[in-house]
Amino acid sequence: MSIESKDEQATGAEAVGAEGQGGSPAGGSAAGEAVEAAGAVGAGEAAEASKAAAAGDAGATEAAEAISPEKLEEMIVDAMRTVYDPEIPVNIYDLGLIYDLRVDTGGNVEVKMTLTTPHCPVAGSMPGMVEQAVRHVEAVKDCEIELVWDPPWNPDMMTEAARLQLNI
Repeated sequence: MSIESKDEQATGAEAVGAEGQGGSPAGGSAAGEAVEAAGAVGAGEAAEASKAAAAGDAGATEAAEAISPEKLEEMIVDAMRTVYDPEIPVNIYDLGLIYDLRVDTGGNVEVKMTLTTPHCPVAGSMPGMVEQAVRHVEAVKDCEIELVWDPPWNPDMMTEAARLQLNI
């Protein structure tokens, strides 16, 4: 999985994605609570950015410019780690369900993600849960989620932390 900002993509440099540390198990309605908690992501710069983001899109843009795309990516990954597949006690990021994350300097975010199976019972709601978690991150101006099925998800896509959490 690669995580690149659009600016870095244009220069051909790749950003390094943060390797996961598993969160606590959650599922069902707890996943919704976890999404709500995503607003608490980040400290320091994020607290200042949240004030600007509350002022509207212009404030969010200013906050995004004050926070580097790399820092914003880190904050977004932390937010994604609050979203859990209700059938597996591991967050979606460490499960390897996030295939691509792109952040530009204006705070616009694009996420390509998948699910463990097309027949997943939360196929209709999981992308919205991820979008909501990302939008709660300070300095995010806009977020688009694209659900993809190619390549199909498999357990090899999980982080080492997820494997340890599942005793695999």
